[in-house]
Amino acid sequence: MKPLRTFAAVVAVALGLAASIGAATAQDKMLRIGFQKYGKLVLLKSKGSLEPKLKPLGYSVVWTEFPSGPPLLEAVNVGAIDFGNTGEAPPIFAQAAGAPIRYVAYEPPAPKGEAILVQKNSPLKSVAELKGKTVALNKGSNVHYLLVKALEKAGLKYSDITPAFLAPADARAAFERGSVDAWAIWDPYQASAEVALEARVLSDGTDTVANTQFYFSSEKFLATDPKVLDVLLDSLREVDAWAKTDIHAVAEQLSPSVGLPVPVIELALKRQAYGIKPIDAQVLAEQQKLGDTFHQLGLIPKAITVSDIARKSGS
Repeated sequence: MKPLRTFAAVVAVALGLAASIGAATAQDKMLRIGFQKYGKLVLLKSKGSLEPKLKPLGYSVVWTEFPSGPPLLEAVNVGAIDFGNTGEAPPIFAQAAGAPIRYVAYEPPAPKGEAILVQKNSPLKSVAELKGKTVALNKGSNVHYLLVKALEKAGLKYSDITPAFLAPADARAAFERGSVDAWAIWDPYQASAEVALEARVLSDGTDTVANTQFYFSSEKFLATDPKVLDVLLDSLREVDAWAKTDIHAVAEQLSPSVGLPVPVIELALKRQAYGIKPIDAQVLAEQQKLGDTFHQLGLIPKAITVSDIARKSGS
């Protein structure tokens, strides 16, 4: 994960400034949460229900948005944040790089929440036709695994396409101007492209990958105060239960803060999974398949054992 060191250092400085400001309050401890423009963490931030629960425990909360999972986990790696969530692929790269992260919870699969998109007038009709084409994606993100498995399912090798490693905003720009043939992306960026650009889904994760969302703590934070972590996870479960009861209302509440239209957010929320679960053997076994696949492709430098970084019972 060395290419992200500079970015992470900037994040660390920014959060250091935020911590200085927070120190002026009566709080003597700080929970630093990294979130993305989707999922239950952004809902929890919007609802504001976590802070009152942590105040009696002497904790305040600092929220920092990340464009994707890899830089978020790199921020955990360098000690800039304590907790966050990503898709299934970023922790594989993070573990291979030695990041001190721990799996603490997950959501059920949401296979329609990521896809390989093409422009509405693209001649491409199937994944098999991507041979020799350029596909934009965020390196090390959940769609990296989607692309690998979708190609495999279509009888192609990863080496049959040219990956263009771009962050979501840059990838969308390249997609719009036709610099790439396809774009592997997740919600809400996926939903935005479908609504605003009329992008067409070449393949989503259905019958190909699970697209599981995971929640992570830094090893240090988990060891220091697991009770605070449990309060956070309970708060996430509450907001999860609230969100699935009225998706339209949730979309209306989120729209101003995430800067996306209600129909886009609503489409993304409908494809999310609901129910936040403790880590179990089955989900770890599925993650191990990712680790083995990426090692075989040479995308990570060494074999890993995923269960080594899972939260142990009672911790």
